[in-house]
Amino acid sequence: MFGWYAEENREIEEIFDRQLIQTEALNFIRGRSLEKTYLIIDEAQNMTPNQVKGIITRTGKDTKIILVGDPNQIDKPFLDERTNGLTYAAGKMKGSPLCYQLTMMADECERSPLALDAIQRL
Repeated sequence: MFGWYAEENREIEEIFDRQLIQTEALNFIRGRSLEKTYLIIDEAQNMTPNQVKGIITRTGKDTKIILVGDPNQIDKPFLDERTNGLTYAAGKMKGSPLCYQLTMMADECERSPLALDAIQRL
C-alpha cells in the first residue's frame, strides 16, 4: 500500500549516505567553522539569542544560513515572541546587505482555520 514511501525513503537514505545532507544537534557546532555550506535551521524560534549568535558567527566562506520558524509556536517556557533567537536575529540583522529576510503573515498559515484562529487569539 505504501510502496512509494519505501522508494522515497531509500532515495533520502542515499542522499544522507553520500553525505550531500547531514544533520547534527546544535551542541556539536561549537568550535567549528562552516565553509561552503547551506545550513538550514528549522524551529529557530526555539533557540535562544546566544544559540543563534553562536551559529551565525561560525559561518565561513561561501556559507549561507537559513533560519526557519514561527514565533507564534514557541515551546520553550523561557522564550516568547520577542525574546527567541529567530526574532533576535531578524531584528539585529535587519538592514544588513548580507541578509535577506522573508516574513509571512498569520493569514498565510497553511495548517487549518483553527490553527490560524489560535495564532490570532492565543
